[in-house]
Amino acid sequence: AEELPFDMGGKDLDLQLPTLLDYRGLTLRHPKVKAIFKVYEVVVDAFREVLKKHDFTEFQSPVIIPQTAEGGAEVFEVKYFDYKAYLAQSPQFYKQILVGVYERVFTVNKTLRAEPSVTTRHITESVTLDAEMGFIDSWTEIMDEVEYVIKHIFKRVEEECESALKLHGVTVPKVPASIPRIKMRDAQEIIYKRTGVDHRKEPDMAPDDEREICKWSLEEHGSELVFVTHYPTKKRPFYTMPDPEDPEHTLSFDLIGRGVEWLTGGQRLNDLNQLTKNANKRGVDLRKSELYLQAFRYGMPPEGGWSFGSERITQGILGLANIREATLFPRDMERVDVRLSTLK
Repeated sequence: AEELPFDMGGKDLDLQLPTLLDYRGLTLRHPKVKAIFKVYEVVVDAFREVLKKHDFTEFQSPVIIPQTAEGGAEVFEVKYFDYKAYLAQSPQFYKQILVGVYERVFTVNKTLRAEPSVTTRHITESVTLDAEMGFIDSWTEIMDEVEYVIKHIFKRVEEECESALKLHGVTVPKVPASIPRIKMRDAQEIIYKRTGVDHRKEPDMAPDDEREICKWSLEEHGSELVFVTHYPTKKRPFYTMPDPEDPEHTLSFDLIGRGVEWLTGGQRLNDLNQLTKNANKRGVDLRKSELYLQAFRYGMPPEGGWSFGSERITQGILGLANIREATLFPRDMERVDVRLSTLK
């Protein structure tokens, strides 16, 4: 065996992130690094466990797709024989199709986004924990289910990952009996009053806003998590249900945990005419998504769902500075196992 390139014997592995990832085959053996992925394993297993108990059916979604569900430019295009196809940004269309089959479905699935920047919270390949549920009476039922799921995840991690939490010097996030829920515009007003920073006309929450609203949630409600709801219609995908009382905003939500968005969800449109009208308005051509349209053409119940980022939950629980630390073999615009610059 060769001599180690750095000391692996200490409690902490005192390396810069690029070095940590350049030597991933070795650094994963360090107890503190190895512990991250025991927590990750429990997060994913707990997600599966609780949804199966709640009568959700698991499925595997295609990775090669004819049409992007989310729109936008952050998509990988692939040559598919003599045709053009894409790598899935989301299993969204397939979740909705299968609601018409099983009523409640979930998937633990690879998703790929051509993220054009290198940040502490974005990678190009991730594992999402997606679910969709039909025959809802209210869109708030979706948040109720999410709350039950996240509390179960925390319970399992606390019970089974005591040594990993201790190694990282953390506890699972504090959550009261009910996670607070606040409209995005109200959250922006609170942030303005607390900080003097005026984002009240912005169409989305900035990273600083997410951190500040979590501080407010902890101080006022004893919760390190908060649901932010009613995001503007123009900032949500075409299939998102507008609020009937305020069509400029949607029946949608993000779950913000310890200052970072962990999850996005909401109620979906289930009327074919409204769905296609919205798609046309956004410039989304659904002609390649006939299977998706079939599900609505022959009847779709009121439904909604959500998508967790498995790496972000793990990052948040353990207080890791960068999402790459919570990803076994991270991919971004600079790295596919090795730094791409080294291959030139």
